[in-house]
Amino acid sequence: MSASPESSPLERAQPGRGSTFSMPPHWRWPVLLIGLLVVAALVLYRETALGMVEIWARSETFTHAFLVPPIVLWLIWRRRHRLAAVVPQAWLLMLLPLALAAGLWLLGELAHANALRQFALVSVVLACVLLVIGRTAGRVIAFPLAYLYFCVPVGEFLLPVLMEWTADFTVWALRLSGVPVYREGMNFTIPSGNWSVVEACSGVRYLIASLVVGTLFAYLNYRSNRRRLLFIGVSILVPIVANWMRAYMIVMLGHLSNNEIATGVDHLVYGWVFFGIVIMIMFLIGSRWAEPDEDPTVTPVADPSDGATDTRRAVGSSRGRARWGSALAAVVVLILPSLLASATAYAPSAQLPDLSLPRQLAAGWQAVDESAPGGWVPRFENPSMTGHASYALEGQRVGIYVYYYRGQSDERKLVSSVNRLTRRSIEPGWTPLKSATVTARTDDRDISWERVELLMPALRSATDRESLTVWQIYWSGDHLTTSGKEAALRSALQRLIGKGDDAAAIFLYSQGSPEQGADARIAGFAGANSAAIVDALRAARRKGRS
Repeated sequence: MSASPESSPLERAQPGRGSTFSMPPHWRWPVLLIGLLVVAALVLYRETALGMVEIWARSETFTHAFLVPPIVLWLIWRRRHRLAAVVPQAWLLMLLPLALAAGLWLLGELAHANALRQFALVSVVLACVLLVIGRTAGRVIAFPLAYLYFCVPVGEFLLPVLMEWTADFTVWALRLSGVPVYREGMNFTIPSGNWSVVEACSGVRYLIASLVVGTLFAYLNYRSNRRRLLFIGVSILVPIVANWMRAYMIVMLGHLSNNEIATGVDHLVYGWVFFGIVIMIMFLIGSRWAEPDEDPTVTPVADPSDGATDTRRAVGSSRGRARWGSALAAVVVLILPSLLASATAYAPSAQLPDLSLPRQLAAGWQAVDESAPGGWVPRFENPSMTGHASYALEGQRVGIYVYYYRGQSDERKLVSSVNRLTRRSIEPGWTPLKSATVTARTDDRDISWERVELLMPALRSATDRESLTVWQIYWSGDHLTTSGKEAALRSALQRLIGKGDDAAAIFLYSQGSPEQGADARIAGFAGANSAAIVDALRAARRKGRS
């Protein structure tokens, strides 16, 4: 029987009826409009988009992100018959989330916060899609749209925590196995040799890969949201525990083989093989509770507000005007943050002179010509100017480093993953042991600092070690804070109101551990001289402003 002229495009396109799927007429303009808005967003925020792709290309942790957009398109294609049953309708309320996402992008741009900008860009794309297709169609493809957030290369902030957990478990398991262990921070020694837990041992790559694949597996194999969430939780827990076991087994293999195996690059190979086996087992077990796939020909009942069966020309014309009007409003919303970011941009014309620190400070502290113990220098990249001085008082020694930033950009910024107290953990040098928040009392208030104890060399006995205690704080917007995020936010707000983005990192250090009196020396110095340090920073802020 042939289809009558009144048959809907969906009826003519459903599988099993002797025809292939073709795009229904009521979806052609919305799809075109979505494409135009997405292209506009990617062009306006192209530096953010290109930055994401650059990270995908250079970081093995996020290479999977190249597959996310094709997977999203495939998942939407799987829902095409259900989408065809819905007439897309402009969802004007999505202009508010779109404006919020664009505002977050602006904040991330001013603060040079990559993760915030990238998260905001993906949110902008999703808001544009939902603005055009409406609530009912959005529910049909809710998961594919949400899956697009895996494009954001985020997760490396978990490195310190995962490294700490891996070291804790490995040391505990070794002792449980009867192997004596002496540990200092991320380094530990056993009778057969020395070992270190470095970034590659954290398991963050395993965790992100498992979460990305496990989430997709849960969506495709389960209909129950409870089962989906449970499997996603398992895909988070399993790689963490598996990485602990991997680290323990590698150390044991090296110990039992007298360091003949699992001590070079081969232990990374063993790690990925072990991880692959564990994940395969996880999927095999998870597939035992798989639920039947839904019938793609079954269509949801359309929302009456979407008027899935309304073909009257007047209504279609009204929807078309609303759709194009909302798209025009979306373009305006997208352009404004880009214009504001350009209007507030500032870049110094040249490197500024070194920061001038006083030769004499309060309470009798006098400058002395002395470098930091062990040649320690904070690893902060591309500052606008720097300052370093050492001070002495009655045989006590306290030093200060200052890294000052102005005209911040992606290449020059105070808060960055490449800025750190020490060299990377794979390089020899000072090793961070533990951190804590400490307080120094000034004349009128208490100031909180972040304190970190460093050890050099990496491994010595508990009674024979060279320690360095460092206090760190940020100065931004004329405020002192231990939070890098707060410092970046204050710099962004200062730039937005036209006061520049000047900010600095301050480090006070003294030889020895906190228990050996370093804390008391630094606290006395900070309490007496914090105001003088801030005055020096204010003077630096006035340089080059005339």
